[in-house]
Amino acid sequence: MKDLTGCVCLVTGATRGIGKGIAVSLGKSGATVYLTGRTAVPLNGGVGGSLQETSDIINNFGGVGIINSLPVFFSLHK
Repeated sequence: MKDLTGCVCLVTGATRGIGKGIAVSLGKSGATVYLTGRTAVPLNGGVGGSLQETSDIINNFGGVGIINSLPVFFSLHK
């Protein structure tokens, strides 16, 4: 993927599967990635994956992952 430094992206469903993969790829390429989804932090005994985990992966690769849970994100942009 080309250098996306300076680009800002929004990825929905960034906790697992395709959404997580896209978010991590964008972050590795230098984009600032806003992450949305239903699971902000890891749940004990729940389905794996959280926005925090995805953000940590992006940040560990030198990218910027910003967590936004959907209810908060939409209430801020009314």
